[in-house]
Amino acid sequence: ERKKFKSSESQVVGNLYKMTSVAYEGCTVLINSDKANVPTSDEILKSLEDSDDLVKVKALKSALHLMLGGELIPRILMTVIRFCINTENHEMKKLLMLFWEIVPKYDSGGKLLPEMILVCNALRNDLNHSNEYVRGCMLRFLCKLRQAEIIEPLVPSIKLCLEHRHSYVRKNAALAIYHIHKYYGQNLIPDGDSLMGNFITNESEIGARRNAFLMLFNEAEDIAIDFLAAHADEFDRYGDGFALLVLELTRNVCRRDPEQKSRFVHFLFQLLASNSSAVSYEAAWTLVSLSSSPTAVRAAAGTYTNLLISQSDNNVKLIVLERLAQMKQREARILRDIVMDLLRALISPNIDICKKTLQIALDLVSYHNIDEVIQVLKREVLRTKESDLEKGLEYRSMLIHAIHACVLKFPQVAHSVVNLLMEFIGIDGGIDVMIFLRAILFHNQHLRPEILDKLLTIFYEIKHPPVLCIALWIIGEFSNNETQIQAAFDVIFTHIGSPPFIEIHQDNDAAAKDNENKDASHNLNGNNGEQIKANTLRRLICSGDVNVATIAASTLTKLTLKCMEQYGRTAMLCKKRIVQTLQIICGLAHEFEIVKSVTADSNKNNASIQKKISPTAVGDCLERLSIFSTMMLDPNFPEKIKDSFIHDGEHALAKYLEYSASALTWQAGGAYDTKYAGRATQPDDLIHLRQLKSLNAKNMYDLSDDTHQETNGVNTLYDGSDTTQIKHIYQLSGFTDPVYAEAHVTVHDYDILIDVVLYNRTPATLTNLTVELYTMGDLKLVERPQSLSIGPHDNKTINANIKVSSTETGHIFGTIVYDNSSSAEKTYINLNNIHLDIMDYIRPASASDESFRSMWAEFEWENKVAITTCIQSLEIFLQHIVNATNMRCLTPRSSLTGSSTFLAANLYAKSIFGEDALVNVSMEKKEDGKLGGYIRIRSKTQGIALSLGDRITAVQRSTVTTADPADQ
Repeated sequence: ERKKFKSSESQVVGNLYKMTSVAYEGCTVLINSDKANVPTSDEILKSLEDSDDLVKVKALKSALHLMLGGELIPRILMTVIRFCINTENHEMKKLLMLFWEIVPKYDSGGKLLPEMILVCNALRNDLNHSNEYVRGCMLRFLCKLRQAEIIEPLVPSIKLCLEHRHSYVRKNAALAIYHIHKYYGQNLIPDGDSLMGNFITNESEIGARRNAFLMLFNEAEDIAIDFLAAHADEFDRYGDGFALLVLELTRNVCRRDPEQKSRFVHFLFQLLASNSSAVSYEAAWTLVSLSSSPTAVRAAAGTYTNLLISQSDNNVKLIVLERLAQMKQREARILRDIVMDLLRALISPNIDICKKTLQIALDLVSYHNIDEVIQVLKREVLRTKESDLEKGLEYRSMLIHAIHACVLKFPQVAHSVVNLLMEFIGIDGGIDVMIFLRAILFHNQHLRPEILDKLLTIFYEIKHPPVLCIALWIIGEFSNNETQIQAAFDVIFTHIGSPPFIEIHQDNDAAAKDNENKDASHNLNGNNGEQIKANTLRRLICSGDVNVATIAASTLTKLTLKCMEQYGRTAMLCKKRIVQTLQIICGLAHEFEIVKSVTADSNKNNASIQKKISPTAVGDCLERLSIFSTMMLDPNFPEKIKDSFIHDGEHALAKYLEYSASALTWQAGGAYDTKYAGRATQPDDLIHLRQLKSLNAKNMYDLSDDTHQETNGVNTLYDGSDTTQIKHIYQLSGFTDPVYAEAHVTVHDYDILIDVVLYNRTPATLTNLTVELYTMGDLKLVERPQSLSIGPHDNKTINANIKVSSTETGHIFGTIVYDNSSSAEKTYINLNNIHLDIMDYIRPASASDESFRSMWAEFEWENKVAITTCIQSLEIFLQHIVNATNMRCLTPRSSLTGSSTFLAANLYAKSIFGEDALVNVSMEKKEDGKLGGYIRIRSKTQGIALSLGDRITAVQRSTVTTADPADQ
């Protein structure tokens, strides 16, 4: 009895499989339908019997909607044969082809329906139709049929179409023979190889020849290769489609048999000169994949650069640059010859193209082409000043960084770029120029006199406080001889003027004293009073910029102390400079004392000053001014402190430049990339010899596959381990529900693939079971699961595809709807939500301090999260946040160690969609041992800021994860 029960159960399951297999058959038709407006089966059959073709067309469309939705319409096949098969309406014929494709063609026993004989006759009539459009459409339709019993009687008519006078018919006939031979081999068309070989030899139409070669390429490779050898000089006349097939054939043959490479190299060089950009692009990449000879690499690189200049589509240019970047990793020495052609891409107005071009070009700079590269970069810098570019400031910053990198590698070109770049000190982007000059002055001592003289000459052009601060530091640090010191004193005193620096409106006696001071100041300044008011340095000091005032006093003090080192304290020149410097320092101290006292006053006349200057900043300024005065006046002041003040600045700059050069690899645009920094092969690593690979090895000569181990699958999210896969399995329904469902979610960049496993836990058959899925956030359901039937205690797997467009936490929810075969009632099961974590899209990235500050000021969305954690160590908590958010800490680790109770660090990451995520961690350790502070998140879009904030809030109290700090 048990055996009988199992046998009957297997039969039921088999029948159910036959009933539901239609939903899983290969079908090229997918039509959206509105079930509310679909008529009934009887109405459709009645409309099909109408004499009006328009009514029949509408009815047939409704029938297609129902059949694609899984509905069965009795008697529809015979009705269509009787009333629709002999129509001459082209729209009706097109709908009939869709109908023949999806209509059931076999009975329950697996035998062909007798009505299909009539269908075969109708198909044969269309194959022999006088209208070439009808013939061609029917041949195209036959490519989709997979029933040998229907195709077999049509083979003679298909062969006759190869000789038709119209190319449209011949083209589709060749395609139909290819598909028939592909799926049924020698059974239906045993002479397909020779037939297509004779056809392609005599055929002159591009599309028909291409389809014929497609058949030979897949089914008769030897004939295809012989045809190529006989017609190698005629490729230009065969069209782009034919050339792309030749390239695909080349790759397949050479992967299987590397000794065949020599037969195809000639074809590849010929296709490099094709007028089609797609053909030349594929030919270049195929050539590099097959051969690493300098001639092949140079020819492929030349083709890429030509495409880079000739194509107007920015996406095409970025793809070509990506290919060049991959070639650069292996063939950098050869690509140096085309670096000038590559730099021609800088004419593009797209900032991403310029950035990628500079990244590649700077790695190809050598002693032979450095002069030419510098000339191009200088010309581009001038273009940013003369022309109105959309992102001219950002592009100029990239160019200045590029010149800086070139000068660091080749110091001999520093002299040729310094004078040009110094013209940009007084405009936007001057901070990059000053940083560049600071490094040049340190590394090139022979250029110091010229640069300092030029800097003092254009000092009046500097308008921005940060640029002015660096300029003052450079003047005080690198002015060493008497001539330089005297020139520096003259320029600074001319621009800073004489006290007082801040005008405070007071009453009675104080006002009278101020008037006396103003008169005295006017007498000291003479006729240059108006010029002093226009100077940026004095204007910033008078407006309350404490930082600029302190640095100006520091520069004067340093110059005075250097003079005292050379001539001694008692020299008349030193005394004069001490008095002048003290006059400035005392003027600053006097005015800031007044401001400090006025800050506490509620006098409305001084409201503007209260907003500009804080008491803390004023107190710090006064303390520093006191130290400067003491160093100049007190003969017993420790000499070590003086020496440190004078000389340690250059030592600190040396360490900073050394750290920057060793720890970071320059990348155009102000960013830094450590991907290839310090990469080395370990002594015990395996050596992969391409010649010893198996002949069946996949993609043997494809560079992208050869580097797969190096990249370690960077474009995939999961490593395939059981632990990783389990983390992305979601239970959708309960164990006691009639249908148990669980989903496995896989994220591949922009696609989310969901595999849902359904288990029928009931003894009844569940029909029309549908999983309805819905999304929240920037998610779009592309492919909905189809309806199916599940037998008793059986299971099925369905798939769904979701597109992601931005970095944002998303939710997927839905229900299971099915009909019970015994009760015919619909049942609904609500599913648990699938929460998509933002960490699936976040990747650690690097950025320079300048670019981080620029993005921080630019981005408008900010999320502020308070720190609430049980962790009591600043470093451990920071590392915990870094690990949990998949970000990179940009702050050097040397700055995060020590016994301080405060910690501030910047974190940075980039999403797979190109969105930037910036995080600033500012925290302190309180007296009770707990940590306090805030984590601020900024981004260009709201979604990533909110989602990342939710992630940080959730992981603050979780268990600390450990990781190697060196990885961050």
